[in-house]
Amino acid sequence: EALRLLYQYLHHELQVQELRHKIQQQAQSELTKQQREYMLRQQLRAIQEELGEKSPEKAEMDELRQRLAEADLPDEVRKEAERELNRLERLPPIAPDYQVIRTWLELVLELPWRKETPDQLDIARARQVLDEDHYGLEEIKERILEHLAVLKLNPQAKAPILCFVGPPGVGKTSLGQSIARALGRKFERQSLGGLHDEAELRGHRRTYIGAMPGRIIQAIRRAGVKNPVLMLDEVDKIGRDFRGDPAAALLEILDPAQNTNFRDNYLDLPFDLSKVFFITTANNLMTIPQPLLDRMEVLRLAGYTLEEKMEIAQRYLIPRQLKEAGLAPGQLVIPPATLQIVISRYTREAGVRELERTLSRLARKVAVRFAEGQTDPVTVQPQDLPDLLGPERFFPEQAREELPPGVATGLAWTETGGEVLYIEAVLLPQAEGLRLTGQLGRVMKESAQAALSYVWSHAEMLGISPKKFRRHGIHIHVPAGAVPKDGPSAGVAMVTALASLLTGLPARKDTAMTGEITLTGLVLPVGGIKEKVLAARRAGIRRVILPRENQKDLREIPEPLRREIEFLFVSQLHEVLRAAIPNLPRPTATAAPV
Repeated sequence: EALRLLYQYLHHELQVQELRHKIQQQAQSELTKQQREYMLRQQLRAIQEELGEKSPEKAEMDELRQRLAEADLPDEVRKEAERELNRLERLPPIAPDYQVIRTWLELVLELPWRKETPDQLDIARARQVLDEDHYGLEEIKERILEHLAVLKLNPQAKAPILCFVGPPGVGKTSLGQSIARALGRKFERQSLGGLHDEAELRGHRRTYIGAMPGRIIQAIRRAGVKNPVLMLDEVDKIGRDFRGDPAAALLEILDPAQNTNFRDNYLDLPFDLSKVFFITTANNLMTIPQPLLDRMEVLRLAGYTLEEKMEIAQRYLIPRQLKEAGLAPGQLVIPPATLQIVISRYTREAGVRELERTLSRLARKVAVRFAEGQTDPVTVQPQDLPDLLGPERFFPEQAREELPPGVATGLAWTETGGEVLYIEAVLLPQAEGLRLTGQLGRVMKESAQAALSYVWSHAEMLGISPKKFRRHGIHIHVPAGAVPKDGPSAGVAMVTALASLLTGLPARKDTAMTGEITLTGLVLPVGGIKEKVLAARRAGIRRVILPRENQKDLREIPEPLRREIEFLFVSQLHEVLRAAIPNLPRPTATAAPV
């Protein structure tokens, strides 16, 4: 038994010794390999010195030092760069900080610290460029030319920070490119949609592995000048989470009083952003923080009318799609009548992006015929569209033939343009309270409650029996229940629908309305007037009730459209009711048509 135990102990000790010997051999092998590589490097360096050649590391250091001597850098930047270069020369190439410092030095040497593009501040040429690239948008163009005129008269003026707000496809991004072309500046674009990490803008500190400068510094590095036109797209779609708030980082970048010494976390040196012409774009201002919005001048781009879309298609879209499809200008002809049907029956948008895709599809269909050997030009007639584009996707928004008591026509604004919105109300026997359906938002629900309170409090003046409120519930529904709706502008339509329901008098079918209400009967101004008027015109409505304070917004509407529609401006709800509901009992003066 003692011999068996001794055998097991000796066998265990033997295995331990074998493992130790194996580990020592591996460690010795690695050490020998490193020593061998070190000795070979030393020998190579000695041979290069004997031959009078420079080592790759020495040649690289000399190149960096020469570039640093030739670079036009501010004194503070040069001092920091020389300090880092001296530190780099003392580090071996295998040191962890070697590549970090080398990459940082290359960034410092590539940035345009003092290099600028001379501005071409010829106002006549800038106007020509804007007119060549965009049809309409006269007010926007004038505002842009005003800023260019200021830069011409005062070269030391800080570049403006513009925010283009409008529906998709109205030309916000292309306007930025036109401004850059008019000024003769470089153009860079950054999409901020879905951005969550603040370090994407400010950069990462060099202590992190894989650290990089922020998007702003990278864009200026690509531009090669310190005064490019820098477009920050989709600024209203910036996210926010535990990694920081990118919108807060934009506060410094877009503030002319602070961005003269912008410090990127990676660069860690002051860089002057005051010469950059910043342009931001957004579809909606509601999601942009107020401090950030306060730093920008907002320019609103409304949707296009049918006539404007036809001009844009004939001037820009059709020639571009013919070229992309490989067709000669005369091989495809789209008459105005056909183009009008394409715009109204195959697209529904405030901009022209979907229209361009539809024209592209039409051009490809015709290109197939020419690729198969056809030589005769193709003229697309309205009756040819179903074969080329399929059945019509949309039908014209038509006003309802008859409005029963309890229905009123409202106007709504959406990100894709204006919409006609019918407000429907019914009495519920032996029920109580107010029911609201149609996927209404919180603000719209409050408008409905305010509308009911107003009508109830003025029941006697409107000739309504108070018993109706006590014996019936009321249900208000806004059709298109799958579409979320919110905002205060449906208030006047809700009051009209309730007054029509409770008096039994139908509202006028040719009249649409928009405006916010108060419990005391005031009608307050709302936004999106041009889009709402365009929606009324598409539906064949020729009479629109607007808040009196929105009268100034008619300047945005083309003159031919203003002549087609009768506008009534009101400041009190009783004016709305008398204008919208004929034969209403209360004798009050109607609003004067304009």
